[in-house]
Amino acid sequence: MARRFLNEFQDGDVVDDVFLLADKQLRANRNANLYLLATLRDKTGVVSGLMWNVAEESVAHFDTGDFVQVRGKMQVYQGGLQVIVTHIEPVSGAGLDPEDFHPGNNQDVDRMLARLREILLAIETPHLHSLVECFFIDETLMSDFARAPAGVKTHHAYNGGLLEHVLNILETADRIADLYPAVDADLLKVGIFLHDLGKIRELSYEGTFLYTDEGQLLGHLLIVLEILTDKIRQVEDLTGEPFPEEAALRLKHMIASHHGQYEFGSPKLPMTPEAIALHHLDNLDAKIHEFARTIADDPNTGSHWTPYSPRMARKLFKGETKTT
Repeated sequence: MARRFLNEFQDGDVVDDVFLLADKQLRANRNANLYLLATLRDKTGVVSGLMWNVAEESVAHFDTGDFVQVRGKMQVYQGGLQVIVTHIEPVSGAGLDPEDFHPGNNQDVDRMLARLREILLAIETPHLHSLVECFFIDETLMSDFARAPAGVKTHHAYNGGLLEHVLNILETADRIADLYPAVDADLLKVGIFLHDLGKIRELSYEGTFLYTDEGQLLGHLLIVLEILTDKIRQVEDLTGEPFPEEAALRLKHMIASHHGQYEFGSPKLPMTPEAIALHHLDNLDAKIHEFARTIADDPNTGSHWTPYSPRMARKLFKGETKTT
């Protein structure tokens, strides 16, 4: 029997399909009875699955990252769909197509990599050009960069999402460079390339998307600063010249401040034209992608609005359904 994907379900539909368990939590209700909150994923989206009155030992034999057979019923809750689960059991991944369980990237990765190289290798500042070259000759790093997501659940949360996100920002910066002569365009482009590079080690993306131990303990900002320090040392070894100290500080500051505000996890506020440009370009691409994806993935086709999103603290207006 052909599987049904999450975007095909409606309120009241019976569920009997395999999903990727993206998250698993045991919680207690007001009466201290345990229930299972499972985040179920396929390539079309995610849905919460609730199983009431469970014992800890009854759900101990499966965990995040497993494929699970789920039986239950789809229902609408607060404007969104959720599954009331009656049965959940781990299943082997043999015979399953991994692409059925991860959001797809519609972009051509080879084309994106080629365009990334074209933009960055056009940098004329000698020490920055040499730095970029040191990244490109690191085949393992660039392979990871091409496969990594930009996030676990929000923007560009799919294989190749990090590359797509970085390239989008680079393309935007390239188009507006002449409007902002106070911004060092070469420095900004390298900062854009580097700002989220630590996610290649912060995240695990072979199966479900999870944070690595290194990611949990350090985070991608510290990880990429470590990577950058190593690459600067490599540039100095290859060129026989010291890397300009101020350029290194400006690049590190862009990385450390790109979240923009302390409450968003930024160790520093942006204090250079390039740093504030990176912050806003990064935020622009991430937010537009999150809005567009939320609207596109909403299974409630009959509504002009998405369900309320606690993360965004709002509903999103979809408008009339477009037909071709």
